[in-house]
Amino acid sequence: MAVSFSPAPEPASSMLSTRSLVSAALVLIAGAANGAAQAQQLPLKRPAKPTQPAITAEDLMSRLYVYADDSMGGRSGGTPFNDKATGMIAAWAKQIGLSPMGDSGTFFQTVPLARRSWDVTSPVLGPTTFAYQKDFGVFSQWNIKPFDGADIVFGGIIGDTSVHITADQTKGKVVVFGFTADVAAKGMQAQFTYALSRPVFGAVAIVLPMLDDAAAPVRSYFMRKDNIAAPAAGGGMTLPPVIVSSRAMAEALVGGPLTAAKWGTVTGRYTGKIALVETLTSARNVVAMLEGSDPVLKRQYVAIGAHNDHNPIEPTAVDHDSLRAYNGLLERLKERLGEGKTPTPEQLAALKVNVDSIRIIRRPRMDSIANGADDDGSGTVAVAEIAEAFATAKVKPRRSLLFVWHTGEEIGLLGSDWFTKHPTVPLDSVVAQLNIDMIGRGAADDIKGGGPGYLQLVGSRRLSTELGDLVESINKKRAAPFTFDYTFDANGHPENIYCRSDHASYARYGIPVTFFTTGLHRDYHQVTDEPQYIDYPHMTAVSLLVYDAALAVANADHRMVVDKAKPSSPNAACKQ
Repeated sequence: MAVSFSPAPEPASSMLSTRSLVSAALVLIAGAANGAAQAQQLPLKRPAKPTQPAITAEDLMSRLYVYADDSMGGRSGGTPFNDKATGMIAAWAKQIGLSPMGDSGTFFQTVPLARRSWDVTSPVLGPTTFAYQKDFGVFSQWNIKPFDGADIVFGGIIGDTSVHITADQTKGKVVVFGFTADVAAKGMQAQFTYALSRPVFGAVAIVLPMLDDAAAPVRSYFMRKDNIAAPAAGGGMTLPPVIVSSRAMAEALVGGPLTAAKWGTVTGRYTGKIALVETLTSARNVVAMLEGSDPVLKRQYVAIGAHNDHNPIEPTAVDHDSLRAYNGLLERLKERLGEGKTPTPEQLAALKVNVDSIRIIRRPRMDSIANGADDDGSGTVAVAEIAEAFATAKVKPRRSLLFVWHTGEEIGLLGSDWFTKHPTVPLDSVVAQLNIDMIGRGAADDIKGGGPGYLQLVGSRRLSTELGDLVESINKKRAAPFTFDYTFDANGHPENIYCRSDHASYARYGIPVTFFTTGLHRDYHQVTDEPQYIDYPHMTAVSLLVYDAALAVANADHRMVVDKAKPSSPNAACKQ
């Protein structure tokens, strides 16, 4: 599932999770080895076995342990690891007997991307040279103008409402900010948002001293030299790059403690260079079809999808078991605080992990690979299992089934955006899209209210009441019905889940959708999202529900009725 991290109304290209943003350094105390003990219930590695026609936990496990293995390198779009992943999916589709529906008679649809890398020289401030990727990193989701040297101005302490720096004072400058304690406690996402709400659009760069307090995964992200994104479009938003620095570097830029600096006046000269270099590259959607049995209805399609990508290898390895134990404690703390409340620095400092207890169970394991077993390895292999079950059934559904494994979901839904803008079947022939993203968890220790029957539905009635009712009626017929959680589908929900996965690309064209997920958890967008933590029986049950829903839609005597307002334009910003 893509991260909601953009302070501007554009698709997020960051892989930072809210959980990562509020994480702090790992420290020691008793009482958190349970998570590591539970991890031993399933092996770290498991050889693949031949799959059977039916959707089974054994088959899902066999596929996922291979697909989310360390050797897959995180499967990030635009990398050789994603090519390896899409090659694996295409091999599955061919073995199952699906028809290729990509480019030029293949299973692949090429999605154009761009590799954005930074050309940086470090600033010299007095006797000190501050090093790129050590003392500071650079972040931007937008087009930027390069600069090579600029005056420095202190923009004030964010959170201090008495400071009203003007756009004229920031124009052409490198603007340094500090934070009040309460803003700092809200985490990096809030700090970015506050900073970019200031009148700094004329600045050449913004310096935010956030690096010292960043958790290892967050620090690692900012130390990356490049990222993959959509190719820049002419006329797009241009905002200054954000230099995420150490406190020492920020203080050197303004000539002393931030609390004593005078805002609005030039404090020196930034001698470094920052430029963005963009190189075109690509990634692949995998598109396959099972033809329907009805001579007329087979020209309509029920689309079933998941995303095939996850995140790049982290530049810095972290202690896997300690990180997971800490994030488990953090989740419990956030549950106690209640929705919308952020832990204070003091509360974070009180979260401590008994590393000695963990070491009794397993030796330290340094980890830099974001395996994405749940996000969205679980959806990817579920779609393959659903396809195999349909392909081997004696009676085929009346409508055709279109299986699309989208790339680039993690960097702004780019694969599904491309597919719906360049469909390989007429888009108006797609009667519904069923999206599977993160269905491998959902237990009580993963999410509040979780359990064996827990499942979130998102978007199921936003365009078609009939589709939502159909999924409900199918569920009620199950021997063990799910308890659907619609909490995250509420209008205005802060997690904005409806806009964060590939179904949103279809819904903008008025195609009814249902998004099946077991929700976010401690391992979301962490190196700890690995196959041994997946609940395979639960995942099997969800996959069977999606199969039944797809079959019902495919065999219905009419298209799902769209009785809700469609988006005003496919290009309108998604809003939950």
